[in-house]
Amino acid sequence: MSIDIKGAWLAPEGLETVMTEDLQRRGVSIAHWHGRLALSTQPATYCPWALDGWATPEMVEITSIRHASDTLRAQQRNWGLYTADFFRRTQLIQERLPSIKAAPLVFPTPAPTSPLGAWTLLAPSTLLFSTRKTSPFINGAPRFVENRTGPPSRAYLKLWEACTLLRAWPKAGEHCYDLGATPGGWTWALASLGATVTAFDRAPLDPAVAAMPGVSFQQASAFGLDPADLPPVDWVFSDIIAYPQRLLRLAQNWIASGRTANMILTVKFQGSTDHETVAAFEAIPGGALAHLAHNKHELTFFWTREAANRSASPLDMPAD
Repeated sequence: MSIDIKGAWLAPEGLETVMTEDLQRRGVSIAHWHGRLALSTQPATYCPWALDGWATPEMVEITSIRHASDTLRAQQRNWGLYTADFFRRTQLIQERLPSIKAAPLVFPTPAPTSPLGAWTLLAPSTLLFSTRKTSPFINGAPRFVENRTGPPSRAYLKLWEACTLLRAWPKAGEHCYDLGATPGGWTWALASLGATVTAFDRAPLDPAVAAMPGVSFQQASAFGLDPADLPPVDWVFSDIIAYPQRLLRLAQNWIASGRTANMILTVKFQGSTDHETVAAFEAIPGGALAHLAHNKHELTFFWTREAANRSASPLDMPAD
């Protein structure tokens, strides 16, 4: 491949077109696809739809499997492989690299902070690698030790992943609001941390979740709540199905009210992607968007008061 690669983004499966549209909105054109890895001659830039962004891609012609592994080892220790072709050859190279602990995470655990690079073979003799990337996980996909008996749905994995990336989660004694909570997957996850949870929805919670210590339920629409009428809380969560513009107004109202210090919301899209609303979420001080490995056609919005006060991204805040 003769093109000069300066940016690379790994698309979620089935969302290649959505990621392409987002990059085009940011003035980035894709020169080549390698599987789900979009390559560009333009520099890497933020793209919330990417599972992983390769910040410093370099392309090297290699002469052997050993040459490839030596090239990577000379840069740093930890490497994650993305493979779309040449499977046997990439496997042989990977076997010559230091192994990475791949045990599933036991939540709550903060995301790893050790440097992790990414690499692939564009051709049998063409190595593409990046020493820096946006996700602390191989190909942007954390794995958890799942609970297959307690939660009423698998939606709790989105909350686990979000808190892991934020490197923060509700602690025992903190108070959370779960807006549009039914059947209660997120409420279950929050109560399991020892937090006090007030769940709001028009439909009742799963009875087992409603009976958990610290859980209370109020029958109400998430969009009918006035934050000023409610006690302040440490966290506001929502995985509700709603039009993105409506959820944007909800987020703005809660932030303006000053009634919460932290917020994690799922922004869900039906049909075409509302890129204008994505941009409006991005413009909120102290906020950030990311596509989680457990998201579908949706993004997760993060906001913290601390990040807003620092004019920083909550996903880039230093860990405690």
